[in-house]
Amino acid sequence: MFVKQLSVFMENREGCLEEVLEVLKKESINIISLSLADTSDYGLLRLLVDHPEKGRDALKSSGFSAMLNDVIAVKLVHKAGKLQEMLSLLHQQGINVEYMYALSTGTYDAAIAFKTSDLAKTLEVLKSQHVSFYTQSELKEIDLSE
Repeated sequence: MFVKQLSVFMENREGCLEEVLEVLKKESINIISLSLADTSDYGLLRLLVDHPEKGRDALKSSGFSAMLNDVIAVKLVHKAGKLQEMLSLLHQQGINVEYMYALSTGTYDAAIAFKTSDLAKTLEVLKSQHVSFYTQSELKEIDLSE
């Protein structure tokens, strides 16, 4: 079974990602998962959203280059080695994985990991807004089996 992924080509400039997300917010489109890759000139934002066609149309109307692609979203047991086992099956069949990103599901709130150009300043800014952070030990304790 395929799901629709919303892909957005963006300029690699300050504020562009926020502009894309503002468009989706105004249309009440919920982001389920995302991946952002960049080069010096542009970025490629891949998203799974609750209304992909509506998201694509809204972004195009706002001047962004957006399209839909088919992808596969799989459910894996949250145990060491399960991803490798699945990828081994694909490799044995001569199938190459072109890209992959995490998908958070279940009853927990969403979480993201990201890198910025100034991690110390980012931490300072987010702490001032009372944003909650994970520690490395907390990540080890996450149990998605409930």
